[in-house]
Amino acid sequence: MKYIIAIDQGTTSSRCIVYDQQANPIAVAQQEFQQIFPQPGWVEHDAEEIWQTQAAVFRQVLAQQHLNPQDIAGIGITNQRETTVIWERSTGKPIYNAIVWQDRRTANKCAQLKETGVEAMIKAKTGLLIDAYFSASKICWILDHVDGARDKAARGELAFGTIDSWLVWNLSNGELHITDVTNASRTLLFDIDRLQWDDELLQLFNIPASLLPEVKSSSECYGVTRHPDVGTGIPIAAIAGDQQAALFGQQCFKEGMAKCTYGTGSFLIMNTGSRKVASDNQLLTTIAWKIDDQVVYALEGSVFTSGAVIQWLRDGLHLFENAAECETLAASVADNGGVVFVPALTGLAAPHWDPHTRGSIFGITRGTTSGHITRAALEGICFQVDELLSTMNADTGVPISELRIDGGATANNLLIQFQADISAIHIIRPSNLETTALGAAYLAGIATGFWTLAEICQKGKIEREFHGTIASEEIEILKRKWLKAIDRSMHWAD
Repeated sequence: MKYIIAIDQGTTSSRCIVYDQQANPIAVAQQEFQQIFPQPGWVEHDAEEIWQTQAAVFRQVLAQQHLNPQDIAGIGITNQRETTVIWERSTGKPIYNAIVWQDRRTANKCAQLKETGVEAMIKAKTGLLIDAYFSASKICWILDHVDGARDKAARGELAFGTIDSWLVWNLSNGELHITDVTNASRTLLFDIDRLQWDDELLQLFNIPASLLPEVKSSSECYGVTRHPDVGTGIPIAAIAGDQQAALFGQQCFKEGMAKCTYGTGSFLIMNTGSRKVASDNQLLTTIAWKIDDQVVYALEGSVFTSGAVIQWLRDGLHLFENAAECETLAASVADNGGVVFVPALTGLAAPHWDPHTRGSIFGITRGTTSGHITRAALEGICFQVDELLSTMNADTGVPISELRIDGGATANNLLIQFQADISAIHIIRPSNLETTALGAAYLAGIATGFWTLAEICQKGKIEREFHGTIASEEIEILKRKWLKAIDRSMHWAD
């Protein structure tokens, strides 16, 4: 019997899951790794620690089921997107910590670039806005701030990659320097029509083409593992950025289907089929996946701080000891007690795109408790997602009536019920919340012949459905308070 392994490399942890022929997870291992905050607004990871933890959990899942490399039909990789690593080709050693997608150090540089009037050209080619969120300005920062980096890059001695490229480089022991279209489409350097790196954008950002990985489809056998820490000869068969993988894992195969992942951030993404939908409201046009010669596009809205605010309440304010207690504390009060929490701990993404917004709590009184603050934090996550839903409806002209959800925070029933209430939408929660990893597994299964698309369509199971229950008048009152709080939080760090 053969199995598929999904490598799910996230913002706060490295995870591996083994799937059997029925797409059941039969072994899971996970390790958190260090979050590095050198300055306010800066977020870094140790790329070598990411590889070490990912290799460790890979070995653990094999050991759990007493599997050997020859038992694995293929590996699918899904990863935190935009996070940027540059390493030496000769040694495989990073020249600087990975700069994480949340990092805002290049916000001013991006603002200056916007003032030159190039954003329309960039959006037409990449589907993206100029923002520190994406990889290009992070690459520039590393090249400009690490001694000798620009000279080495000019000589072709350095390699750039998002986390997928870094993992594949290590898995293949330096033989493969590749990425897929979904990750390439998040760099600000990739033309999503022509499906290639764009010379004009490389020149604009002063980035040598020699740094860049070769771009592949999301589902194909790229090569095999050659690193002794994970075993040799296993096909590396799929790569997809985490949100695109979750869209695939949720089986949103038809145009108009949408999902939202509630992880470190929240990410709403809709399948738009073979057509690129240009947003009039600052959403992103991106690539959902490419299988064989078929490219599927998507419309996406991002919330930078979602589950991360729960982590902050736990680790920063010490309001509870584990994330599961968050719901209990929030449910200890009947409502938010007039408190509104804007969880913009790393700025606001769509539709505001203000890197200078900061987290804010309004309406505090002598009667405010930790329960009120926690409840308001959960509601703040939902208000941000609701803004994305409203914006996406305006862009497409077709209201989203059904939303599929995944991610760790969706185990919180209070959170999801409030989302259904405030957005007046039907929400579907699957039995398996780890749809990001499942999507990577599905893509690897297709590449290796482990599954067909028709077989995958039979595997989805619903655990619970949520429907809105509050009156439209109450919804409007709540939304007005939220927008008032947003307005007063924006531009705080200008």
